[in-house]
Amino acid sequence: MKLSSQAQQVLDEYKQRNREETARMQQLGPSGMAIRDEFLLPVGEDVGNLLHTLVISTGAKNIVEIGTSYGYSTLFLADAARLTGGVVTTLELADYKQEYAREAMARAGLAEFVDWKLGDALELLPQIEQPVDFVLIDLWKELYIPCLELVYPKLANGALIVADNVLFPEIHRADALAYQDRVRNLPDIINSQVLELGSGIEVSCCWRS
Repeated sequence: MKLSSQAQQVLDEYKQRNREETARMQQLGPSGMAIRDEFLLPVGEDVGNLLHTLVISTGAKNIVEIGTSYGYSTLFLADAARLTGGVVTTLELADYKQEYAREAMARAGLAEFVDWKLGDALELLPQIEQPVDFVLIDLWKELYIPCLELVYPKLANGALIVADNVLFPEIHRADALAYQDRVRNLPDIINSQVLELGSGIEVSCCWRS
């Protein structure tokens, strides 16, 4: 299922920004790494479309996004929540990124489907109401496991967890492998595998017996 026309317009804005920032990164070369976190760094349209499909196909209503950034993936999740009657609770540390995302979701007509949380994810996650139907983890890689540990007890039967950047960038590979080992060995995780979309995503399914 496609994004709404309003959401598609905002996606086009994100894509234009990403093209401009990619060109700038190429110009800056290695020196650009110092300001890399200021860039969009999107999950990409393929991953976004998959997130959209997974939320809709599972009927997920209580959706948690750990790491809003500028709202690229929030757009896909919120548009899916519009169709399932759900809400995306999205967590972000940087106020300027959250403000950008808020404005983008308003333009997309999706503001009512997003619950914005500002602050440290490790402090915010205990406040999330359960059961959680769908989780996207996409923040600093050393926080993947601590965030997983906090959200895992809140997962509904049949909940999905998607973790981004498990293949690239390679500098974070050790953290990604540690996350994969942890999630695959949790009780009630019946299936967890890497999909080679974007920078690599780990999709895990929780089934409470």
